[in-house]
Amino acid sequence: MIAAKSNSLVSRLSPPPIPSVVAWGREYKGQKGPLIDLSQAVPGYPAHPEMLRLLGETAGQQAMTGYGPIEGEPALRKAYAAHVAELYGADISAANIHITAGCNQAFMCAAIALAGAGDTVALTNPFYFNHDTTLSMLGIGRRLVDCDPTAGFLPDLASAEAALAAGAKMLAVVTPNNPTGAVYPPGLLHALFTLCRKYGAWLVVDETYRDFLAEDYGRPHALLSEPGWEDTLVLLYSFSKSFCIPGHRLGAVTAGPKLIAELAKVMDNMQICAPRSAQVAVASALPVLADWRAGNRLEIARRAEALRLAFSGLAGWEIAAIGAYFAFVRHPLADRSSSEVAEDLARERGVVCIPGAYFGEGQERYLRLAFANADVASIGLLPDRLR
Repeated sequence: MIAAKSNSLVSRLSPPPIPSVVAWGREYKGQKGPLIDLSQAVPGYPAHPEMLRLLGETAGQQAMTGYGPIEGEPALRKAYAAHVAELYGADISAANIHITAGCNQAFMCAAIALAGAGDTVALTNPFYFNHDTTLSMLGIGRRLVDCDPTAGFLPDLASAEAALAAGAKMLAVVTPNNPTGAVYPPGLLHALFTLCRKYGAWLVVDETYRDFLAEDYGRPHALLSEPGWEDTLVLLYSFSKSFCIPGHRLGAVTAGPKLIAELAKVMDNMQICAPRSAQVAVASALPVLADWRAGNRLEIARRAEALRLAFSGLAGWEIAAIGAYFAFVRHPLADRSSSEVAEDLARERGVVCIPGAYFGEGQERYLRLAFANADVASIGLLPDRLR
């Protein structure tokens, strides 16, 4: 008898990282006080009651039990297009929007539509691990773009050009960044866009944490005002963090109508349509909860400042980059791997975070802290745990 074998592109991957880290936290006995979970990026406050009401109201409608349009509910495509148009001062319509079941699915749909097995895609180093594993299971090669820690983990343009010149079909970046929190300035994004256009590659910008930029930051970039942007640029977004509904799995792609049509082919085979009731609910909530979302931005900023204060007196520890939801922290234990440090912090000190090595090569001295998960009081407990 010959044993059947699974897909080697999948079996060679490590198990999902978040469950393993959370398991370390479950072994904590409480000896240092309450558990501080800074692992998975989950909103550290509840959804607005109006959001919950809308979700309940739409979920109970008979119309929501059937299949919906592959590209997304017209109400949400129109509402989100208006939101993007206002934010960027650009001419965006519903034809530029495709709704997905979360931003991870948005990335997978884009990757399948833009690259194939045997092609190469450029990712920053460090990268968001689900981007890396998505490419790996699709048989798409990976080329890393250097991000200098001394420059706040911003991508190096020469390294990006080398990846594109070597034939990368697309360059995927995340800003505000996961895992580092680094915010890519508009000028840098424009330079990356220009490079991608020069080499006939796609620039895919994951803007999951866009709503948590500083209050006075202004528009994140001007790329949607570039002539012919549709032939180079793809924007990804998640409603999960802004509306505190990650379990409802809702994301969006902004792209040219031709690419939207290609994404629909992928989506039809992957899921047919994103969850319908959540789409209709968010379409109503998008304008109504604008002030509440702005307040959340300020709360996240307070948590970031609390983390800066917590680390200001910690000898040997250093915040290498911070922004939006995350901080990438350099630990002082040069003789130990990031996994060993993170496991010890979780089991013995009740601080759950992600090892830097999970995000790419050469990141053993770093830990990712999802500080948005914890309130200011909990963050204030960190100095005693980390000393």
